[in-house]
Order: sequence, then C-alpha cells, then structure tokens
Amino acid sequence: MSCGIIPNPFPRMRQTLGGSGLRARYRSRKGDYATNVLGVASRNLQFIYALSGWEGSATDSRVLRNALVRPNGLKIPHGRYYLVDAGYTNGPGLLAPYRGQRYHINIWRQGHMPQSREEFFNMKHSAARNVVERVFGVLKMRFGILRSYSYYPIRTQCRIVTACCLLHNLIKREMAMDPVEHEYTMWEQQNLDNVPLEEYITQVETSTEWTEMRDNLATQMYDDWLAHGHANAT
Repeated sequence: MSCGIIPNPFPRMRQTLGGSGLRARYRSRKGDYATNVLGVASRNLQFIYALSGWEGSATDSRVLRNALVRPNGLKIPHGRYYLVDAGYTNGPGLLAPYRGQRYHINIWRQGHMPQSREEFFNMKHSAARNVVERVFGVLKMRFGILRSYSYYPIRTQCRIVTACCLLHNLIKREMAMDPVEHEYTMWEQQNLDNVPLEEYITQVETSTEWTEMRDNLATQMYDDWLAHGHANAT
C-alpha cells in the first residue's frame, strides 16, 4: 500500500481567507492558495485513508504526524509499512526511496537498467508506489469539481474531497470495467515523454534501524534479480 500527498485538490482555490496569517498558511510553495490531502491507496486503486483540509504550506511529514494521532486517524500495524516518497522520513512504518539515485518510473520504462542495489530498489519502489499517483489522477479525472475553481468554505471543500474518495471506492467495487481508469491509462501513456528522464531524490531523512532494514531488503532484491540472469544487463 502506498501513501502520498495530493497538493491542492482544488487547483485554483478562490475562497477569501480572513487574516493575513490564515492566508499565509494556505499559500503553497508555488505561491497560490491551496489545501493538501493525505491519501493512502491500495493496489486495486482504492482509498484506504484520506485526510483533507491541511494548509498548502504544511509539509508532508506534518500532515502525516497529525493523521497518526487523530482519533480516527491512519493506523500502521507494527511490522508493516507504507511506501512513501522522499517527502517523508524513512522510519518505522514508512519505507522511503534512496536519495541521490535515479527514481522516476519513466526512467525504467525507457529501457534503462539499474546499476546498483539502490537503483534497483528505487525502480521497484517507484513501480509499486505509482499506484498512489494513479489513484489521485483517476480521482481528479473522474470528478471535474476537483479540477475547477472553488468558492466553497474550507470545511465544505474538505467534505467534497472526502465524498469524492468514497464515491470513487464505490465505483471501483461495483464496476468491473472502469472507463475513467482506462481513459487515465491512455492519457498516462501518451504523456510519458513529458516526464523528465533524470529525476533525483534530494530530500529524505532516515533512521538507523530502518536504514539498515531498507539496505538489507535492497541487497536481497538486487541479488535475486542478478541471480535470475540479469548480471550482464548491468
């Protein structure tokens, strides 16, 4: 299962925010007013957890910390973990990619082969975590209200996002063939060339215990890959 942030589900939030302090909190790094949504998705493109309403200026880690302590918050059982991107700490319950290594899934789709255990780990991590990018993409393609101007109060916006996630899950469960997912897949394939080939991870902090766990996992995965006849490909 994968965890990630969808920045600004309403891409052009037009609500008037009272007070300069409140306006500053909702201003994103890109300079516009935004809200963040923390989403956790399963491999079948359904939402396991969604938390909306955080200010656009809030960091991914801050939103996640809040989700973990809320009364009905995100639960991570001991011994399990979510795949997360470089905006999160590589620590208990969260498995982040290696920084400073090639990562983006498009790199490997172009036929490039990993040259180290770190790159191989990142390749597998990117492919598995791509589910959260897909579920957010399908969600915004399915519900036009998430792509349009919004004049609703913040609380109403949060409820709209939650409702869209619930309806998305219902559709995924009840429809054997999802035309919106197919449409998104076609769009994704047509836009592969627009993704930069060299995308490097530059921001992640790790804990010693989980760094060792990730290293051991990466070594095992890479050795298995080489043992299956890929040694000459590197």
